[in-house]
Amino acid sequence: MLYSALFHMSLREYLPFLATSQVLWAFLATLVAESCAVFTESEPVIRSMRMPFFLFAIRILIRNILVLAHNIFVIIAVFALLVVWPGWTGLLALPALPLWIIDGLAMCLLLGGICARFRDILPIVNSVMQIAFFLSPVIWKPEQLGDGAKWLPFNPVYDMLEIVRGPMLGEVPSLLVWVGAVGYSAALCGLAWLFFSRARGRIAFWV
Repeated sequence: MLYSALFHMSLREYLPFLATSQVLWAFLATLVAESCAVFTESEPVIRSMRMPFFLFAIRILIRNILVLAHNIFVIIAVFALLVVWPGWTGLLALPALPLWIIDGLAMCLLLGGICARFRDILPIVNSVMQIAFFLSPVIWKPEQLGDGAKWLPFNPVYDMLEIVRGPMLGEVPSLLVWVGAVGYSAALCGLAWLFFSRARGRIAFWV
C-alpha cells in the first residue's frame, strides 16, 4: 500500500516534468535543425527577388511556434489527467517567451548563414544537439545530480528550458538561471549580428 502511494506520488511529479520537457525540447531542437536550412531551402526565392533575409527566419520561427502551440495541448492533457496545475506561477513563463523569440531569430540568421556557406555543418549541429539532449535535464530531473546540480546553470540549454519549464511546473526559476539565460542570449545575438552583418551581402552567392 505504501509502495503504491509512493509510486503514484512520483508519477504525478515526473510525468508533468517529462511531458513539458519533451514538448519544449522538441521546439528548440526542431528550430535549431531547421535554422540550418533557412536560406538554402529558399534558394529560388533568394535568387529571383530581393527580400529582407530576416523574413525567411521569421517564417521558420512562426512555423515552429504554431507546432508548439498545438503540442501544448499534450501538456494540458497530462496536467488534467494527473490533476496537477502550476497556478498563478505559470504566468512567470510569459516573460521568457520574447527571449525565446529573439534567440530563435538570432539562431536562424547565424546557423542559416553558416550552413549556406558550409553545407557539411548540419550533421555536426545534429550531433551537438543529441549530446546536449543527454547532458541536459530533459528526461532526467536536476535533483538526480545531487551536488552536481549546482553546475547546471552553466548549461545554456538548461537555462533556456528552465525559464519556461519551471513556471509551467509551478516553480520559480532562480535568479542565477535567469542571469544565465539572458547572458547566453546576449552572446548569441551578438555573435549572430557580427556574423550576419558581414555575410549578408554574400548569402545570395552561397545558396
